[in-house]
Parts: sequence; C-alpha cells; structure tokens
Amino acid sequence: MKQCAGQIKYLSAIKELSETTDSLRCVHIARYLGVSRPSVSKMLRCLANSGLVYEDYCNSVVLTPEGRAAVGEIFSSYGEIYTFFHSFLKLPHEEAHEQALRFISEFPKDTCERLRKIVKNTVRKA
Repeated sequence: MKQCAGQIKYLSAIKELSETTDSLRCVHIARYLGVSRPSVSKMLRCLANSGLVYEDYCNSVVLTPEGRAAVGEIFSSYGEIYTFFHSFLKLPHEEAHEQALRFISEFPKDTCERLRKIVKNTVRKA
C-alpha cells in the first residue's frame, strides 16, 4: 500500500521515537515533528483507519504488523539514499536524514530503487 508524504513522515517519526522510548505518546510525536497535538491526533486517526497503528493510540502509539511492514518498506531504500545525501552530497547528518525521508516520501518507489542501486554499485566499486 502506498502512503502519502504525511503518513510517511509520521510513520518514520513513530519508528524513530519507538526506538528510544517504551511508551510513545502523541505529545512526543508533536514535539519531534514540531506540530500541534491535534494534528498528531488527526494523522493517527488516519493511520488507525488504514490499519497501520492500533486504535488505542491516545494512551500509547504502537504500530500494527501492517504498520511495521509499511515502515520496513519505507526504509528499505533509506540506507543508500541517506548515503547519497550524506556521503556523496556532503550534507550534515540531520539534513541528510531529512532529505532522504523527503526523497522517499515524494519520489516514486521505482526512482528510489534506481537511486538505491546506483549508490550501492558505486559504493561497492570504491
């Protein structure tokens, strides 16, 4: 299933924040993304309706198995695309991270896959 750029942004935030906290709450996501709590609630409702987070997101935000699969798909090209922005274009870590996520969310999947392969082949040759 293809997610929109906003969903990818939130799913990425949930993945990253879940790695650093035991109980992820809406307020954590709001602070991390620099958005309002009502905006987070609205997007979480959308993600819950899509089956990507559990319905009880008001207490704790948890990805469903479908949500984890979607995050896995989103991040399948992340490593190489991040390498492109960080190592090839020499962007600082945070900017490279942001640009890689933006690239993944806004460009077609086949374009991401093509860039991933180019980076992988270039790194292998070096």
